[in-house]
Formats: sequence, structure tokens, C-alpha cells
Amino acid sequence: MSVNEPSRLKLAVVGHTNTGKTSLLRTLTRNPDFGQVADSPGTTRHVEGVRLLVDGHPVIELFDTPGLEDGIGLLDYLDQLAQRSERLDGPDRIRRFLDTPESQGRFEQEARVLRKLLDCDAGLYVVDVRDPVLGKYKDELAILASCGRPLLPVLNFSHAAKHRGHEWRTALARLGLHAMVEFDTVAPPLDGETQLYDKLAMLLDTHAPLLQRVRDDVIRQRAARRDDAYRLVAELLIDAAALRVSALPDEAGVKAATETLRQRIRERENGCIRALLKRYNFHPDDYPRHPLPLEGERWGMDLFHPQALKEAGLHVTKGMAAGAMAGAAVDLFTAGMSLGAAALVGATAGGLWQGVERYGKRVLGRLQGYQELSVDDAVLRLLALRQMTLADALERRGHAAQGPIALASAAGDEPSQAGFEDALRTGKLPVQLAEARGTPAWSTLSDDYTPSVRRDQAVATLARQLSSHAVASAG
Repeated sequence: MSVNEPSRLKLAVVGHTNTGKTSLLRTLTRNPDFGQVADSPGTTRHVEGVRLLVDGHPVIELFDTPGLEDGIGLLDYLDQLAQRSERLDGPDRIRRFLDTPESQGRFEQEARVLRKLLDCDAGLYVVDVRDPVLGKYKDELAILASCGRPLLPVLNFSHAAKHRGHEWRTALARLGLHAMVEFDTVAPPLDGETQLYDKLAMLLDTHAPLLQRVRDDVIRQRAARRDDAYRLVAELLIDAAALRVSALPDEAGVKAATETLRQRIRERENGCIRALLKRYNFHPDDYPRHPLPLEGERWGMDLFHPQALKEAGLHVTKGMAAGAMAGAAVDLFTAGMSLGAAALVGATAGGLWQGVERYGKRVLGRLQGYQELSVDDAVLRLLALRQMTLADALERRGHAAQGPIALASAAGDEPSQAGFEDALRTGKLPVQLAEARGTPAWSTLSDDYTPSVRRDQAVATLARQLSSHAVASAG
């Protein structure tokens, strides 16, 4: 920080009741527990503050203020005060009002807003662009402008199906407010924060270096979250690919081992979900508790449900797309068996469970060794699709969102994700997963798990590959 750079910037978040002021602060601070958010008007009744830190030092103070409710009445009252006194400029006119009994009575809530704005360097005027441009909003802006502080309109709920963004932009320009930013607090654009700080730097040139530091920190933090998310997904995929579960050489043993395999993978996937939610600072309740839905019932199925794989455009490579063994690949290790018999065993295990029922007893009776089960490549692809889609949704979700996390479908509904999903669905699996297949000790789900530098390197490389896929698709 330079000697002449201000050490801290103070911003008042102002606007009409129920336009999303607290929601904006939740999203900027990534704190879903800040303040109180509700559909009812007048939820915030006092001024509440929060600090933004860069390298552990507070650089911006943001103040949540009550909603303005009677701008029309207050503007009339200010006009009456102006007729009784000498000519005053805007800020002195507001201070004269703050000294009157009305500021403690009828206009107490508005007085709190104006007092805080006078104490700050600038204001963020939050607009609900779903609302029509009414006279009361124009009166509010006239009053706020009298404080002599720069105002940056923040156009909230701009992703709503029916919004009046163009009307608001026109109206704000007519009032002399030409710099504004779209920032939907429920689903902010990926560059929404950087745009906001860029616009503030235009209005507050003396604070421009400080705002540039904040902007750069936003970019760094976002990249760090993304890298951490991809590493969590890479860890999951390595664990799943390396996992092997031994089975007794009979039908009951294979069924029991199959269920053990599935349960371990399900629990490991749920652990990854919890870790992703924590990294992006969302609550577990933000995500539905049933098995990882992406969109509609087709994605609400269990990870190993044959239809879940089919709907994702995935096919079990060993022919087990239906039946009790769907999603589990079987490796048969035999002793004292001819190569021809071993080939027959491999062909049988690669078919449906009905095939095992038809031929399995005769073949399994000849086994003198054991069997090991691992997840099919299609399941690894589905794991990657589900977790990467979740990470993308968390990246785009505002911390003011009240509903459950909504994810794009794996059919490519999100254009930015289509190419990435195609690569996961049909591209060649990364070599790190092939190596993990042959290294059961790499799976933390195994009793034989052994930490290794090579495993760590594989996870790091896989995470970078996943990151490059996602970044290229988003770009």
C-alpha cells in the first residue's frame, strides 16, 4: 500500500425496502449467515457492518442499512425545511433534517440510512429490476444524491424471467447516474465482483489503487477455490478407480461384495459433496439430501442405477448396464485353470447378471482363486460429471440464494459446459485413473491404503487436467 493510498473504504448499501441489500452483502462476503433475508419488507431495521479483508487486513467496510420506505413524504418534508431556512447545499440540507424531531419519529428509518451514507465514502444503491420505475424510487434517489456521495446503482435480480433492466438503465441515466452494474445476488455473473469494483474505481479515483487490490484478490481467491474444488474431485476419482473389493467365488459372495463396493463409493462421493460445499462456504442443507440429483428425477437416481448411466449418455463398458451388478467390473484371478477357461470366465463376467445366473454356477465352481470387484469406467465418468457440475454450480451461486442448489443437466443445457461434459462422457479417461486401477493401495477407501508421492503427483496432475477442461469450456 502506498503512503498516499487510503487505508480503508467505507460503503453504505442503500435502497428501497426488500430490494436485496442484505443479499448483496451476503454474496460479496460469501457469508450466507450475514443479516436476515426474507421476502417480507423491512427485514433490516438497523445498520449492520462487515469488513472485507485483503491479506488479513480490512480494506473495505460495508454497511447494511434499513430500507427506505417513505421517500415521497421525506422529500416533501425536506422541501418544507428549505423554505424555512437560508439556502443550503445538499449535505447541509440533510444534516438540518437529521437535527429535527421528525428524524427520530416519522422518518426514523430514513434518517438512519442518510446518517450512515454521510459517514461513508460512497453508496451502493440496490435496485430490484423486476419492479417498475416508480416515482418513489426517483424521490429516494434525489434524497440520496443530496448527501453528496457517489452512488453506484446495483441492478439486482437481472436473471429473472421478466425484468425491467432497460427501463431502469434509462431512468437512472436521466437522473445523472450513468455508471451502474448488473449483479444478481442469487446468481451473480462470474465477473460480477470485478465489474463492481471497476465501476467503483471510476467513481472514486482516490481509492482506485485500493479497489484494484480488492479486485485482484477476488480473482486470486476465485482461482484458489476452483483449484481446491478440482483437487477434491481428483481425489475422489483416484479413490474410486483404485478401489478393489474381494469377493468369495460364488453368487452370494459377488452380490455382497458388489453392495460393499457401491456403498463405499456412495459414501466417498457424499464426502466430496460436503467438502465442496464447505470450500464454497455453503450449508449442507443448500443441497438436497437424496443421492446427488442434477436435474429432475432422472438425475435423482442412485449412482449405480443403470438408468442414471443411460440418461447421462454413458454405457457400462463390460456389458453390465442392467441387473444387480450394473456399474461393477469383475476381475477373476484363478489358479490351476486353463487359458481357455479363464477367457470363458472373463466373457461371462462381462455379461449381465442374468448371464452369471445362467452360466456362472458352472464356471464359478471351477474357480480355485478369488475375484475382485472395481467400479466400471462409466461410473468414474458419471462421478466426474456430477462433481464437476456441482462445482460449476457453486461457482455461479450467490450466497443470498434461498432455494436448493439447481444444477444444469448433463445433456449440455449450459452452453459453457457442453464441450466439457462431452469430453468427460466420451473422451479417453486420464492416464492417472488407468494407473490407479493397477494400484489398489492408492485408494483411501481400502484397508491397504498407503500414502505415496506418486499418488499425490497423480492427483495434482489429474486436478490440473480437469481444471483445463472446465476453464476451456467456460471460456
